Amino acid sequence: MIEYKKAVPQLSWMEVCARRIARHGISSPYLDAVPADIVRAMCGAHAQIISAAELSIGLRGTGITRTDIRKAIWNDRSLVKTYGPRGTLHLLPSQDLPVWTGALSATPYGRTADPRNELLTPEQAEAVIEGIAFVLEDAEMTADELTQALIDHVGTWAGDPVMPAFQGMWPRWRMAQSTAGVRGALCFGPNRGRNVTYTSPRRWIPRFKPAEERTALTEVVKQFLYSYGPATPQQFAQWLAVPVRWATDLFDTLTSELQQVEFEGTFAWVAAGDTEAQSTAPQGVRLLPYFDAYAVGAHPRELLFPEHAAKRALANGQAGNYPVLLVGGIVAGVWHQSRSGRKLNMIVEPLQELTPAEVRELEDQIKRVGEILEAIPEWKIGTVTTGPHA
Repeated sequence: MIEYKKAVPQLSWMEVCARRIARHGISSPYLDAVPADIVRAMCGAHAQIISAAELSIGLRGTGITRTDIRKAIWNDRSLVKTYGPRGTLHLLPSQDLPVWTGALSATPYGRTADPRNELLTPEQAEAVIEGIAFVLEDAEMTADELTQALIDHVGTWAGDPVMPAFQGMWPRWRMAQSTAGVRGALCFGPNRGRNVTYTSPRRWIPRFKPAEERTALTEVVKQFLYSYGPATPQQFAQWLAVPVRWATDLFDTLTSELQQVEFEGTFAWVAAGDTEAQSTAPQGVRLLPYFDAYAVGAHPRELLFPEHAAKRALANGQAGNYPVLLVGGIVAGVWHQSRSGRKLNMIVEPLQELTPAEVRELEDQIKRVGEILEAIPEWKIGTVTTGPHA
């Protein structure tokens, strides 16, 4: 077990907050950074809403637009859209995909299907994942095409419409889709019209294969702690959507790689030697979109979302469901944008009145949002009436 020692470095919330927003490129955007470098600093960009992912990345760099990010995904192949932490859609650096798939394959949701699931047994899940890797090795397929290919390769049972979906029922194989993604058997290809396509990362990443589990897990823990540390195993478990006991046991095996610190009266961990405190207070007025990595991954929640911010910007305690206004690295409001052609209508709801200097910073941030999304923003301060994203 990791021992709790008294003679450890002490870090305050303000020091940690300043350090995190600096490392995320929030306090000062990265100069000359490419999208993959920014995504690495974020420890992955949530991509359930692709325009939000584009905004998350663009706001952390200088001169980057959504066109640059799309080129990084579909032309340069330096980013890959796939299933990442929590089994959710992410953009990840292609260069790091062996580490991510090696680590996520070792998580409870990456190892096998739930044996209690009567619709897809562990044996069927393994057959589906192996089949996906085989049929996509040299192809890009829509969901319907992949269904037929799996029926031909694995058996008709893979195509049985048994999985409840938004409209109707999906084929049985899709119950293993995210597991196939975290294991590296599939990733997303470019859309074909309105249809999503799937392909193999081996087509885009030379000699791709998941890294060895222990090495990969160690690297992901250290990357997480670089971006969000100091952190506890419980917070890592929440970020990765794994059992707390599993995360605690993992941290216990990494005693030589981690260092204990005292953070706001509790013990937490950083990568060994990474105890540097930011000398300046957290500054800046920033807009973060839906499911931004900083808002989702940073803890303690009660300090990042203080008082009324927790009621206004969290959805049943969950972060990411609202775009947030940051002031000095702390959530200080919500905002919303809607697009019509080239026009971007934005409304910002601060929880406290902004100073004239903060309003000027907000105006600069809104201008930058328009540049990233290649739109003309019009904005006002008011009440956001749109509810949380699902």
